[in-house]
Amino acid sequence: MKRYLLSIYQPEGVPEPEVLEPVMRDLDLLNEEMRAAGAWVFAAGLHPPETATVLRATGDEVLVTDGPFIEAREFLGGFTVIRADDLDAAMEWGRKLATVLSPLAIEVRPFQ
Repeated sequence: MKRYLLSIYQPEGVPEPEVLEPVMRDLDLLNEEMRAAGAWVFAAGLHPPETATVLRATGDEVLVTDGPFIEAREFLGGFTVIRADDLDAAMEWGRKLATVLSPLAIEVRPFQ
């Protein structure tokens, strides 16, 4: 089985608890469904972009800067790694994740 990355893109800010709690409950149910199907490998949420550190090598030096690499309205807020037979199967899990996390965008990408 191939592995796929389901990237979750979200806008800046934190949703109100009354919005976030049912979404997280539905996300837990989807993760359990993925586990039961043998598709789930790993999932995690990320801290906001301002907590990032960017490292860029130029010659013998490595430049270290705080904050996100780029300024954007949306950022990678979390991800799920899954196993799937093919892109169609991975897309079906991506559709389910997009439904749970609506209106957030989900990007499905295979690992090399």
